[in-house]
Amino acid sequence: MNYIYGNKDEENKLLDRFCRYVKIWSESDGKAADEGVFPSTERQWDLAKVLVKELRNLGTRNVYLTDYCYVVAKIDSNIVDPEERKKYPTILLMAHMDTVDEVTGENVKPVISILSDAESPTGQADTIVKSDGTTLLGADDKAGVSAIMAAVEYLMNHYEDENLKHGPIEVMFSPDEETGHGMDKVPLNILKADFAVTADGGDEGELEAECFNAWACTIKFTGKACHTGSAKAGGMVNAVTLAGAFAAGLPRDMAPETTENYEGFIAPMEITGSIESASVDMLLRSFNIEEIEKDKEIIKNTADRITGKFGGSYELSFKQQYLNMKEKLDQHPEIMQRLEQAYKDSGVRVRKQPIRGGTDGSRLTELGIPTPNIFSGAHDFHSRNEWLSLNQCAKAADVLINLLTQKVK
Repeated sequence: MNYIYGNKDEENKLLDRFCRYVKIWSESDGKAADEGVFPSTERQWDLAKVLVKELRNLGTRNVYLTDYCYVVAKIDSNIVDPEERKKYPTILLMAHMDTVDEVTGENVKPVISILSDAESPTGQADTIVKSDGTTLLGADDKAGVSAIMAAVEYLMNHYEDENLKHGPIEVMFSPDEETGHGMDKVPLNILKADFAVTADGGDEGELEAECFNAWACTIKFTGKACHTGSAKAGGMVNAVTLAGAFAAGLPRDMAPETTENYEGFIAPMEITGSIESASVDMLLRSFNIEEIEKDKEIIKNTADRITGKFGGSYELSFKQQYLNMKEKLDQHPEIMQRLEQAYKDSGVRVRKQPIRGGTDGSRLTELGIPTPNIFSGAHDFHSRNEWLSLNQCAKAADVLINLLTQKVK
């Protein structure tokens, strides 16, 4: 069944909601998050407070705004018969409020275009939303937030509808997903879900139950400073040179811009420093956890080769960020079966694929709540070219409604 898609009033409400959300600056800060600041930016509270107010106005109960900026709301089952109620699991819907700090999300100006079949990037008449090109759009993941809120509003407005019976529903919007710290302070004590779903994917039909194993790595090079005019005689070792040569010395075929599908990568993200001390921050990603250990050896061998050539020394540190959720989700095949049926009921063709990244669901799965990921209609994440398909976002909302109203067979 379609509830939002094709219903012009509901689609217009969804579009208005999305445009309001992207105008709220909620960018997170990776460096602050790594230093233990949570949430990493005060501005994330601005969107959180808007969502709390809207959820309360919709009539959801037990709306929480935790001390760490998580928005949690609960919707009671609308089924009176306790025996029938048992046929519906408790499902948690999740999306993240923050936007990435790689491209500014301040002062977003959404540009709306109504396109024909021939003009639309989706191949059918669609409403497309972009930024004005000076910022990202924020569809990652305000598209997911919007789809969830649209589904919640529809179910609350049809709470007495006998054709829309559902079990208990939980909703959570999290901060700091983009920094990799989104589940650091998750309020597990108030969540009762049998399983969860994140709406943090892209193109229509994407359904994801596996992701990267993820580590962060920092290598700190120590050089020897002296006056540049007498650097040769003084035995200068330039740590900036070490850091640059190290980054250039990593295998080119393991760079993220040369990999795809199930291929992992080593990604230098930032170089900072001076002659005496310089650091390179990196991301390690692989679907196979054994390959992460090989990546660590590649990094060490590259650093040994560089310091052997130029002198100086280095220190390495590695930190696990999240693990591939596939193994744990494979233990619960009924979850994916329910989602595939919800896609079918919404007229959406399933396209299973791995996430070349991670979601809050990756961490939540580790913490004991299995959490696959669905599409949201967002495209070209983390760039000034980011855009939203309203059709696809509406379809995502319909998938969620069909999932929530689906009985256990």
